[in-house]
Amino acid sequence: MERTPDGTPVGVDDPYAVAGVCDHLTDDGRCRFALTRAGDDPEFAAERRRNGYACHVGADGKWRACPHYRSTTDGRECYRCGLSEVRLAHDDARPLVEEHHLSYGDAESSSLDTDGAESPSADTDGAGPHEITVALCRWCHTKVHKSFARIDDDASPDPEAVAARESRRSKEQSESAFETASERFDREE
Repeated sequence: MERTPDGTPVGVDDPYAVAGVCDHLTDDGRCRFALTRAGDDPEFAAERRRNGYACHVGADGKWRACPHYRSTTDGRECYRCGLSEVRLAHDDARPLVEEHHLSYGDAESSSLDTDGAESPSADTDGAGPHEITVALCRWCHTKVHKSFARIDDDASPDPEAVAARESRRSKEQSESAFETASERFDREE
C-alpha cells in the first residue's frame, strides 16, 4: 500500500486505479493546461498546439504519461463510505468531508510533505508529480491513516459521522423554515 512520508498508509496500492480523468481535459478532448498555462511549460504547450491542443494521453486514459495530469475531488461525498457533505452558510465548522491526497511516486521522493502540502516528486514512470485526491469523511480519513483501512473498502458511515450530518441537516432545515412576523414577535415576548 502507498504511504505518506510519515509512513502512514493512504489506503490504496495504485492511485491511478481510483483517479478520474484529468482536471485539465476539456469536454472536447483538448488540454486546458496547454491552452491557459502555456508559459508554465512552453515545450509541452507547443507540442499540444501542433496537435490542435488534443490531449496526448487519448482515450486510453494512461494518465501516468502526462507530466501535468491532475485529478482532484469535488469533496461532496466520502469515496469510502458515501457520507454526503452538509455545509452551512456562515458557519466555520470543520467540514464533514475532506480532501485526501494519495501518495504516489517512489519511496525516495514522496508526493506529500508531512503537513499534507504537495512537494516535488517523481512518478514511477518519470512523468513527474501528479496531484491525485479523493474525498473522505473525517472518520474514514482517520481510519485510513491510523490503520490498514482502504479507500475502496465496503464501509458504512460511522455512527458519529451520521449524527454530525443529521445535526447539520436539522439546523439547515430550521434556518430555512418560514416564520411570519407575528410568530417571530410572539416568540420574542
